[in-house]
Amino acid sequence: MPMNRSERVRCWLREALDYQPADLALFETALTHRSAEGPNNERLEFLGDAVLGLITAQYLYERFTDADEGALSRLRASIVSGDSLAQLAAGLALGELLALGQGELKTGGFRRESILADALEALCGALYLDGGLDAARAAVLRLLAPALQSLGLPAELKDPKTRLQELLQARGLPLPRYSVDAVSGELHAQVFRVTCEIEPMAVRATAAGSSRRRAEQAAAACILEQIQAEP
Repeated sequence: MPMNRSERVRCWLREALDYQPADLALFETALTHRSAEGPNNERLEFLGDAVLGLITAQYLYERFTDADEGALSRLRASIVSGDSLAQLAAGLALGELLALGQGELKTGGFRRESILADALEALCGALYLDGGLDAARAAVLRLLAPALQSLGLPAELKDPKTRLQELLQARGLPLPRYSVDAVSGELHAQVFRVTCEIEPMAVRATAAGSSRRRAEQAAAACILEQIQAEP
């Protein structure tokens, strides 16, 4: 006999986070989008954002003892950004547990990055309310383990757009120009095609991504490779 949603949520918490909830309804709410009927996860998302930020900040503060505030901020951003949280949630099959309204179900809301990231933050809020800070810390660090294990050095975490901007400024050159060439695909799976151009150097590159920001970052990375490959 297939498990109902409550059983699936309880099983997921046990297997993914090694966590036994005292108030299962709290976690069901954390995994309920505002498009569905009944209590939704918006308030828990607000709380979870703060919980996630605190736990991540403490972990980074203790691990990278020589990093300054700017480096720690970049490290934290690389972990708790919407993109990173959505990837973590997708890897944990969190979308399969979400309660969504019919409209979101029809448009693939269980795969939408913003919905996945919000649900993950709401889950962190539920962990804090259900078990307190210590229990939440253990579960959240387990949740973030893939992202934490793949962290590089703080100096390596500047995104391609920032690194390209700094390189051009150091050479006394103007900032790159980004332009959107095309947007294609369904609303929940759009593909952006962006060109990055540095006119004084006659250098340009085009790249695609699931958001304008990702496409711009990919194009900037291509430009960096071209510049760094120059003799």
